[in-house]
Amino acid sequence: MSIPQRYYVLLAGFFSQLLCLGVARFAYTPLLPLMQQQSVLDDASGGYLAAVNYLGYMAGALLAANLTNLKLKDSLYRLGLILAVLSTLGMALTTSVWLWSLWRFIAGLSSAGSMLIASGLIMHWLLSHKQRAELGIHFAGLGFGIALAALLVELLLSLQLDWRSQWQYFAGFAVLLAIPAWRWLPRPAAVSAAAQSRSADTQPSTRFYRLMLASYFCAGYGYVISATFIVTIVERMPGLTGSGNLSFIVLGLAATPAVMLWDLIARKTGYLKAIMLALLAQSAAILLPLWFSSLTAVLLSAALFGATFVGVVSLVLTMAGRLYPSKPAKLMGKMTLAYGSAQVLAPALTGYLAEASGQYDIGLYLAAGFVTLGALLIAVLIVTDNTAQRLDALK
Repeated sequence: MSIPQRYYVLLAGFFSQLLCLGVARFAYTPLLPLMQQQSVLDDASGGYLAAVNYLGYMAGALLAANLTNLKLKDSLYRLGLILAVLSTLGMALTTSVWLWSLWRFIAGLSSAGSMLIASGLIMHWLLSHKQRAELGIHFAGLGFGIALAALLVELLLSLQLDWRSQWQYFAGFAVLLAIPAWRWLPRPAAVSAAAQSRSADTQPSTRFYRLMLASYFCAGYGYVISATFIVTIVERMPGLTGSGNLSFIVLGLAATPAVMLWDLIARKTGYLKAIMLALLAQSAAILLPLWFSSLTAVLLSAALFGATFVGVVSLVLTMAGRLYPSKPAKLMGKMTLAYGSAQVLAPALTGYLAEASGQYDIGLYLAAGFVTLGALLIAVLIVTDNTAQRLDALK
């Protein structure tokens, strides 16, 4: 029996996530300690490069929020795949922080293409073909990409390869990932004839819009600290040297199936309650390494963080697509501007605090506080806003 086209479309998104997030974005996290050990980066410059990456992501989100032409979106999605490969290779070709900044910015642009433009194109295809509008398989590529990046770094370290050679191997792997991401997503012209029946857009209230943006900003702040610095944080914990990449692998492996689990939870509870639960669990995950320094606690923290942060992203972007089925990437882009703006601020501030204090504790407490605030804002929406109640019909 042939595989339904639905799965090819979702797997195109899966592979784009592996490429644009797993390689172009998240290879940097397990490679950061190696680049620091080999004296090409310090805490401050490492945080600065992470911030520039998210500045690129935010620029891509701004672009996605203003796109309406499906063929243009498709072209930019494919350009993003090319940029992901080039930006990965570019990291191996220089030791200049300024040039690395350029490549991290471009990698950020490419990741926005996979997170937002691809999500919008896939959502459009699903709705046009009267398929269930869930993006769990698409976003599973994010978690699997995180685990895969960390596993590859461990493998390449066993071959005694330096940071430059590792980036070169990642670039070769990126080319392979680009092939199914490119080939399996149909061109918009192939689906436009089926796009005759669309659900009506649901206009959110001003309260819903503002509080949702504020909550997603808080989620972005909490997410980026652990996602960027978890390997370095674990490596510096007493008795845990050498366990940093293991924690990142666990984080990614937990995230891979979790997105589909959160789809099921949202069907039962509604999107907002599912998002609130994920944020509360994510806050606990951030705090665990501060309270317990054992390897078990660290790995539990990584697994819980991986299972929740990707759930928040998937649920919020799927919810945005269901509110605006005629132009899903538009609200997705605006939501991601809030998420991304926190990710520009947080790594640079955390890197500065770590450089000044010699540890990441203050940055982690700040991150947990922001995530908890985000959950409280969602709780306010659930209790007070009519849009939130209408969303329950989308379960």
